[in-house]
Amino acid sequence: MTSSAAIRVSRLVHHYGSRQALAEVSLEIESAEIFAFLGPNGGGKTTLFRLLSTLIPIQAGSIEILGFDVARQPAEVRRRIGVVFQAPSLDKKLTVAENLWQHAHLFGLAGAALANRQQEMLERLGLTARAHERVETLSGGLRRRVELAKGMLPRPRLLLLDEPSTGLDPSARSDLWDYLREIRATDQVTIVLTTHLLEEAEKADRLAIMHEGSLVALDTPERLRATVGGDTLSIESDDAAGLAAAIGERFGSRPAVVDGVVRWEQPDGHQWVARLVEAFPGRVQSITLSKPTLEDVFVARTGHRFWHEREEAAVG
Repeated sequence: MTSSAAIRVSRLVHHYGSRQALAEVSLEIESAEIFAFLGPNGGGKTTLFRLLSTLIPIQAGSIEILGFDVARQPAEVRRRIGVVFQAPSLDKKLTVAENLWQHAHLFGLAGAALANRQQEMLERLGLTARAHERVETLSGGLRRRVELAKGMLPRPRLLLLDEPSTGLDPSARSDLWDYLREIRATDQVTIVLTTHLLEEAEKADRLAIMHEGSLVALDTPERLRATVGGDTLSIESDDAAGLAAAIGERFGSRPAVVDGVVRWEQPDGHQWVARLVEAFPGRVQSITLSKPTLEDVFVARTGHRFWHEREEAAVG
């Protein structure tokens, strides 16, 4: 294991009754890295977040954060991390400044040190003019900024964020990521977040793709996309399995059928659109051509579409 790792997870296993939420998960996260756990609901990322933030006990395996064993030294870990939960943790009846003041006292900040740090966070997150407004009057984006200010008040070396873009419009999401990159650069903070948004995971330095409690991919977004290779042709047909077999017979490379859609990876995919329509008249309803994406990586590693999996998990 590298000496610069901020987090080391080794053979982590977790169950909720008979259901396995994590299955032998092992990974390392480097210091001052922006790292994302990507996966559909039910994939295991939220359980992993709760374990990293010391909210639930470790059942099997181990986690080391900033040199401290989470199971044996949870208090030492908590002193050094900031946590921003998906569910709001603000007191809506208090002002922005009062929320920060209340949170700071939990970490022993008081007096001039607290006043200076509070003012610094208000300025850095563009909240100075809102300091004496009640949280209940703020927009979702401004409330998220207050959550971030709370998380950063005690100067954590590690910031954990659970679905940080929840409820934010595109402009607020952009502002959030600008701030995350800023604190990584200026304060050398390690940032770990969970997300089910493919476009958000693309912004991380590295990411881990979770599926049914297992770690199915781990690398930079660029390298993960490169493992797919070629362009992706998604072909709609009344007989997806039959069409996939026919393509294999005709061209020597059989596509996969994923959730009723024929998916075929080919270099220079644009050249194949007309050839497929001409080769199989009446059998092709539509063809979509795309460059490799993180969803293609998910499909290649799991055999399922990312969005379909997430919707099913949400229903179940």
